[in-house]
Amino acid sequence: MRVRPPTRQFVVKLHSRCDLACDYCYVYEMADPRWRSAPAVMSERTADDLVGRLAEHVVRHGLERVEVVLHGGEPLLAGPARIAALVRSARRRVPVPVGFTVQTNAVRLDEAFLRLFAELNVRVGVSLDGTKAGHDRHRKRRDGTGTHHIVAAAVRKLAGPDFRHLFAGLLCVVDLAEDPLACYRELLDFGPPVLDFLLPHGSWTAPPPGRSATDPRTPYADWLIPVFDEWYAASPRTTIVRQFAEMVTLWLGGTSGVEGLGEQTAPPLVVATDGSIELSDIIAAVEPGAVDTGLNVATDPFDAVVFPPQELAPECRTCPVLAACGGGHPAHRYRAGEGFVNPSVYCPDLFRLTSHVRARLAHDLAALK
Repeated sequence: MRVRPPTRQFVVKLHSRCDLACDYCYVYEMADPRWRSAPAVMSERTADDLVGRLAEHVVRHGLERVEVVLHGGEPLLAGPARIAALVRSARRRVPVPVGFTVQTNAVRLDEAFLRLFAELNVRVGVSLDGTKAGHDRHRKRRDGTGTHHIVAAAVRKLAGPDFRHLFAGLLCVVDLAEDPLACYRELLDFGPPVLDFLLPHGSWTAPPPGRSATDPRTPYADWLIPVFDEWYAASPRTTIVRQFAEMVTLWLGGTSGVEGLGEQTAPPLVVATDGSIELSDIIAAVEPGAVDTGLNVATDPFDAVVFPPQELAPECRTCPVLAACGGGHPAHRYRAGEGFVNPSVYCPDLFRLTSHVRARLAHDLAALK
């Protein structure tokens, strides 16, 4: 065990319920049942304790800025008053700038919320799964109806002239049933400053769609490589595709800012609605107890958090793409009865994708000589 370095990003679970029923959700559809017993909304007392711990942390470490991501569940369910109270309290009591981003499904992202976020200078990230067919295949209401038309309208308003400065980016979960370039171009039409393509969460015990323990094929690399090539060749590039940009940075000797690529020196901490301080809640999708620290903002500083080193499988330690892959996301390495010391369930895909990125870079660097 080792002491966690200073944390600069905090994921705050302001509301632990959701108004959608996405079939791939790692919170509600996988192995983590903790949301059932969590308070639906963070209390004013817990929010006050949280802000106090943020102030304590930045003073102790001399930090110049911290970032807070309002998450859930669906954070907009907490309502404008609760969101505004937390943001104003943090800006008043934390003695350095606190950047706020809300990550939302955008179903409730109306003009009133956007005007509030403009007043508070809160950036907005939206989950949008590409085309209408792809989005509505997964991101549905509980009655089975799709939400693309509502979300797309909200994103257009967010990307418009009045609120463009708040637009943090779009998050899309890869769906092998979708045409990758059609999906990418559809998302580009909204003019996002940043795009995130996420692999569906899965493990060796519960593999994601299209992957199995013995299948050497690389469907996710096959999906992502055409998108990388189009993004990489674009001049000028109109958006950052975060995973691709991070792979380029890692191959050039930089450090990772994306969970699940390379080695993160200071990954975020999560604060649940009851004030519990947790490690990445994505890991709870396969083993809920793995994120528990036994700490709470009511009683404990963030510096009290310790976390186990992410031990790599032997084959990962000698792999030629380790610098960019980093072994993949810890949750994707899990196998029941064995824990996390395994290659990623996406290992063939990660190997092919990161090798492809390296080859494109090597070709271009050689051409400069």
